[in-house]
Order: sequence, then structure tokens, then C-alpha cells
Amino acid sequence: MSRARQPPLVTGISPKEGAAWTKVTIRGENLGTGPPDLIGLSICGHNCLLTAEWMSASKIVCRVGPAKDDKGEIIVTTKSGGLGTSTVSFKLLRPERIGILDQSAVWVDEMNYYDMRTNRNKGISPLSLRPSNPLGIDIDKGKIPQSDMELTFPGMSGDFTSENFSATWYLIENHAGSSFEQLKVAASNLKKQATKKNEGSLAYVKGGLSTFFEAQDALAAIHQRLESDGTERVEGSMTQRLENILNRASDTADTLFQEVLGRKDKADSTRNALNVLQRFKFLFNLPLNIERNIQKGDYDVVINDYEKAKSLFGNTEVPVFKKVYAEVETRIGALRSLLLEKLLQTPSTLHDQKRYIRYLSDLHAPGDPAWLCIYAQHKWILQLMQNCRDEFISGQRVGVGALDLEGDTRPLALGRLSHTASLKRGGSLRTPRPSTWRFETPQQVQFVEKLSDVVIGQLPNFWKLWISYVNGSLFSETGEKSGQVEKSKKNARQRQNDFKKMIEELTNRLVKLIRGALLPTTLPQGELNLYGGWENKTELTGAWFTQVIHTVRGCHEALSAMEIPNDLLQVIQDLLLELRVHCLMVTLLHTTEDVKRLAEKEDWVVDNEGITSLPSQFEQCMVQMLQSLKEPLEIKPGEINVLLLDQVQDQAAELSVSIMKVFINCLEQLSTKTDGDIDTSHNIAVDLSSPNRFTGVQEGFSPTSRLLIILSNCQYLEKRTFLNLADHFEKHGFTGTEKITRVSVDAVRGLDRKLFEAYIERRADPIAGSLEPGIYAGYFDWRDCQTPTGVRNYLKEALVSIITVHAEVFTVSKDLVPRVLSKIVESVADEMCRLMQCVSSFSKNGALQARLELCSLRDAIATYLNAESNASFKLALDALPQLHSGADKKLLEEQLNKFKSSMQLQLTCFQPSSVQPVKR
Repeated sequence: MSRARQPPLVTGISPKEGAAWTKVTIRGENLGTGPPDLIGLSICGHNCLLTAEWMSASKIVCRVGPAKDDKGEIIVTTKSGGLGTSTVSFKLLRPERIGILDQSAVWVDEMNYYDMRTNRNKGISPLSLRPSNPLGIDIDKGKIPQSDMELTFPGMSGDFTSENFSATWYLIENHAGSSFEQLKVAASNLKKQATKKNEGSLAYVKGGLSTFFEAQDALAAIHQRLESDGTERVEGSMTQRLENILNRASDTADTLFQEVLGRKDKADSTRNALNVLQRFKFLFNLPLNIERNIQKGDYDVVINDYEKAKSLFGNTEVPVFKKVYAEVETRIGALRSLLLEKLLQTPSTLHDQKRYIRYLSDLHAPGDPAWLCIYAQHKWILQLMQNCRDEFISGQRVGVGALDLEGDTRPLALGRLSHTASLKRGGSLRTPRPSTWRFETPQQVQFVEKLSDVVIGQLPNFWKLWISYVNGSLFSETGEKSGQVEKSKKNARQRQNDFKKMIEELTNRLVKLIRGALLPTTLPQGELNLYGGWENKTELTGAWFTQVIHTVRGCHEALSAMEIPNDLLQVIQDLLLELRVHCLMVTLLHTTEDVKRLAEKEDWVVDNEGITSLPSQFEQCMVQMLQSLKEPLEIKPGEINVLLLDQVQDQAAELSVSIMKVFINCLEQLSTKTDGDIDTSHNIAVDLSSPNRFTGVQEGFSPTSRLLIILSNCQYLEKRTFLNLADHFEKHGFTGTEKITRVSVDAVRGLDRKLFEAYIERRADPIAGSLEPGIYAGYFDWRDCQTPTGVRNYLKEALVSIITVHAEVFTVSKDLVPRVLSKIVESVADEMCRLMQCVSSFSKNGALQARLELCSLRDAIATYLNAESNASFKLALDALPQLHSGADKKLLEEQLNKFKSSMQLQLTCFQPSSVQPVKR
């Protein structure tokens, strides 16, 4: 039976230290039963199995590989014993690399310089063998920008291989955070390197002593042989013969190999030329590469190649290099022209403009491309604004799109600057509109909105381009200082006034174009041809002016958000002020026209309060007018209250009073219309049996009924409408509301008196006129009449006429009843007083009859008696003989009671009503 083998154990290695590929002998126990049993060998962590040679179970020979660890164990792995252990270690030495230019007394294997990156042997520059850390301490890179170092050490360099090497620069750049103790160590390292370099020649001699001795021995042996030959002075000596042989050999060789050598020289020349082409292929291929990269648009590559070629061959004296470099300059000149053309091409984005300016700057283009771009953009925006106006004037624009930029899928500027505006307001600059909006909106409003889109769409990029020009970011994304950046800032400072004039010209052009469309009278006559021409377009209402103000305000807010100085935008503020004032006046004037047309909407249907819808329509019209003026009268930041301007105050108050008077004139015109002028489709709702209001239909429509309706409306205007409107005027900031209310109330009171007198004249005169014929009907004589048997019919007819008036008035407005009937009763009482005073004498029965009729009339209409009526009845009764007989008094009382009883139903309407109308 065999027992399991023990794991391998390494107990020794010879040598114990060495460089990579050193051959070593490993000794130990259980190192395998044979070559197939050896499956693993590592030294310092590097697998050396490929070079291992198994000698015996206690000996293995191999070569050490280039391990990462400087010191490590020797681990042997076998199939029979598994993973082994080691009691010894091997130290891997890192040989110092000998530079190509360093002295060496022994042959140096050039395999060490095999370039693994390109997989081919080639010469390596001595600079690549320079020490990466000459001070021998840890490198601590500083964060100071390269541009600052160049400014601090002009003409110097931090590269220690450079002729202009600056030690201070190198220390700041690579050892900014090193301590003083570390710097002392670095100084000591430098001293050691200097000492080693000085001792280099001596070490070289020491290392090559054996070689020198061997050469000395060889020379001595040759010298001794020549001396022993003794023929150095005899012609035909060994050396002479040797020389002759060599000369003949040389001549024979020349004869044999002249053609071959000629071809070799030609091949060498060709090879040298190819080597030059290969070595400087960058320059020779550069013109073609520039052309290709320009076609692909890789301008950055072209600029980098040009800078490299300029630094290498800009000052060359080699003719062929000068010729190729001149071709490069020609191509670069064409590129400059192409980039400048693209820069000035419109339209273009701000990103492209900055890119082309930076390219031209890197190519050292003559002049100032950035300013040329700003100037071109300025002219283009002006032309866009003028084209917008010309297209609308010529009638070519009926919708959107004529001026939209090709390929520009950006939304309208006002929609975009809800940002900027949400800018600061949190709302969109435009409200959604139906698809037919463009065809319904007046051309002037469309023009102003499109013009604002043009300005807001182009001016922000124009302003940002200038800001980039001022702060130098056009030439450096990071803002690093450079000569080009400083030059840009200097140019910008010199051109500030020119740019300010550009902005002023743009804002003035915007304002003048809007004035020409909306306020042509504010432009000088000479500018009307350029900015006017809107005479044949639709006249705008106040609502459209409000939309225009909204648009112009949005434009102003968008420009203010870009931090354009307020003094450059003051012309827009002035325009807004005039637009707001004009909108106010136009709205008031158009409201006057709307109020004039309200008379056509009168339907003569009264409500529970005895008024028609006309006062309500008038109030609604005025409230809508004030609400439409809310935005124009709103005071935005930087604006003033237009209602505080004296001239505006006076004009607004005058137009407001004019509106009130126009409505009152409408009422007066309605009162004078004939029956043929009234729309018979409208009737008055009447219900005599219900105090809550009227559902029956009155047959016929008399002028007196219209007078009552208008009287009721006048009272409502005075008590309610004008006061409500005064509150609305004050709420919206109008001044002079007291004057407006006072003048309006005076005017409506005047109309009320006029209409009231006309109604009383139409109703009271027939009743009073019927009294005298009724009294003396049938040849009645106060001096010769029978004993009274009751009130005569003429008085009953008069009362029925008064009841008819009562019903007519009550049908329209219960509030008018006392006023109208008091005046009717006053007229009747006055007439009765006159008739009684005209009677020369009364008989007893005549006096009793007259007293009965006067008392019956007075008691029946007692509710509507006033001071004048009471005085008339008193004078009439005083004109009658007094009753002295008790029987006469009793008869009078009986007849009065009989009259009241028989006329109770008719006289009920003269009693005060306790039932109020129900609101519907």
C-alpha cells in the first residue's frame, strides 16, 4: 500500500535575488515525480511554469518573470502533492534603464526598447527616457490655471527639458503642496544625481578596463610581429604587399559592384526621400486633409492641424516646406472666407454664431468678426420688421406663415416667453383662440402680434450675442483670460455707444411701426409713407386695443427680463401710455354708439318694479365697458395711472357724461314715438286683479302708457342705476364720479318733469274739461233744482276716468300712483273750485246738491289730496251757502252714505294697499 505524497516544500533558491529573466535553481522536497506531475510554479506572484525545467524531486530550474511584486515566495504545485509552501523568498531587482545617449562599457540589449504600443521596432526619442520625477518625491499637482502661469512667467516653461526651463514654475505646478522637509529630500536627491553624473566617466573607465587591456595586448602583439619580420623598410614588405592586395581587391570590387552600388545609392536616395515624406507626412497631407475636413464640417480638426503646422513650419527655411505651407495658408484663407459668409448668413442660431466667431478667432481672421455679426443681425431684424409691415399693407397676409423662418420649428415668441414672463407674472402672454381667429382679427392686431413675435424671437439672441462679446465668452467657454478675450472686451467697451444706438433704433422702429398702424396721427408727416398706409383697414374697437396693449406689454416684459436698460425701453413705455389713453377714449366713444342703439332693444315689458329691461341693459353696457377697461387701466411696474393725468380726467369725465345724456335722449325719443313706430310684437303684461303683478294683455298700446313706463324707468335710473354706476366708476379708479352723477341726475330729472307734465296734460285736461258740460247737462240750474236724490252722473264719470288713470298707472308702477293721482285730483279740484266760484247764486236745493257732490268727490279721492287740492275744495265749499237746518245736514249725510255704498267697489282702488308686489 502507498501512502499519499506530502505537499511540495521549497527550502532554497539560488540566486536569492536578481532582475527579470534571471535563471534560478529551486531546491526542496516533494517537487514532483516528473515533468507531467509539475502543474504550477510562481515566483513573486508571476507564473514561471513555461520556463520551468524539472530536474528531480528536489530540484527545478526556471527563469524569473517580470513580476509586479518586488519580493515574494516560491510556490510549487504538483498533481500528486497539491499546492506547496516555501520557507525562502526571492527578491526581484528593478535594473536601471540605460538611456540611448548614456555611456556604457558593455553591450546593451535593445530589446528593452521594443515599443509595445505600435508593435514594431523603432527608435525612441531620448526625451521619452527622461525621468518622470527628477526630484524623487511625491508629485502634488496644483490647481493654478495654465494661463495664469504663462502670465506670471512670460516666455518660460515648466518642462525641465526646455531651454527656457523655470524651476519655480515646475515647483508650483508639480509640488505646490509639498512640505519643506520633502523639498530638502528632493534637493539631496538632485545632489546625488549630479555626483553620479560627474563620476560617470570614471565608472565607465573602470567598467571597461579589461577591454582596454585586451586591445593593448593585441596592438602590442602586432607591433612585435612587425618588428620580428624586419622588413618594414624593404620594399615589398608584408604591409606593402597587404596594401597592394587591398587596393586591387577594392578596384576589383568597384568594377564588379559599381552598377549595384549605383542602384544602391539611388535606392538610398529614394529611401531617404520616402523617409522624409513619411516623417513629415502630416505637412504634405495637410492641404488635402483640410479640404476634406472642411467638406465634412470638422472645422475644429482643421484649426488644430493648422495651429500645429504653424508652430512647426511657420518659420521654416526649407523650400519644399515653405511651398506646402503656402498651400496650407491658401486653404485656410478660403476657410476664413467661408466661415465669415456663414457667420453673416441669416437666419442663424446663437449657437452657430458663437461657433463661427470662435473659429474665425482661432484662425486669426482679420477685423472683428463678432462685431460684423452683431451689425448684420441688427440690419436683418430691422428688415424683418419692415417686411412684416409691407406684407400686411400689400394684403398678402391673411394668416400666419409668410414671415416664419424656414426650418424654424420654434413656437411663437410670445408663447415661449410665458417663461420669461411667466416672466414674472405666472401667466401666459396669450389666451387660446379658436381656429378662425386669424380671419376675424383686424389686420392691425395681427400685425402688432406678428411684429412682437419677430422682436421677441430675435432680440434676445441679439442681446445675448452682445453680452457674450462684452464678457469675452465668445472666445473662451470657461472664461479663461487670454489675449483674444482681453481684445474682445476692449473692442466692446469702445463700441458700447454704437450698440446702444442699435437697440434704440430697433425699439424706435418697433414703436413707429405700431404707431403707424394704430396711432398714425402721432407720427410726423414725413414718416407716414414709411410706417403708415393703414387707412383702408378696419377701425379698431376698444377690445382690440386692449389686445394690442396686452401684446405690447408682453413684449416690454420680455425685453425687460433680458435686463436691457430701462432708458432704452422708455419709448415702449411711452407708446403703452398713449395706447392706454387712446383705448380709454375709443371705448367711451364706442360705448356712446352702443348706448344710442339701446332704444332699438326696448321691448316695453315691465317687471315687478314697473321698469323695463332698458335700464338694466344700460347698466350692463356700462359695467362691461368698465370691465373691458380693467386691463388698459391696470398699472404695471414702471407705468403711471392714466386717470391721474388732468387732460385724460377731463376727457373721460366729459365722455362719461355724454354717454349718460345719450341714454336719457334715447328715453326721450322713445316717449315721442308714434304707435306706428312701436313693435307690436311686444305688449305690456297686465293683471288688474293681482297686486303681485300682471299676466293679462292690454289691448292697444297708448302713448300715455309709454310715458308712464319711461317715467318709471327715469325714477329707477335716478334712485338705483346712476348710484350703482358711480360705485363702479370709483371701483375702477375713475375720478370726477360726483360730477358725472350730478349731471346725469339733473338730466334725468329734467326729462322726468317734462314727461310727467306731458302725461298729466294728456290725462287731467279731458277729465277737468268734462266737468262743466256734465254739471250743466239738461239745462241744469243751481237756482232752480229739485231736492237732491243722489250724486249726478257727471261726477261718477269723472271718478271712473280717474279710476282709469289709476289702473293705467298701477299697471306700470305702483310707486307712480300717488304722484300721478295727486296731480290729477289737484287739477279736478281746481276746476270744481272755479266752477263753484263762477255760480252767481244757489237755491237751497242747489247749494245742497253742490255740497253733496263736492263732499262725495273729496271723500272718494281723500287718499290723494294734497295741500293745493284741499285748498281748492275749501274755497269751493266756502262759495256755497251754509247749511243751517238739521234736516239738510241729515239728508246730506244720507246721500253721502248712499253714494259711498253704491260706489264701494269702484272706490276701493283709492284705498291704501297693504299688499306689496312680489319680486319675480
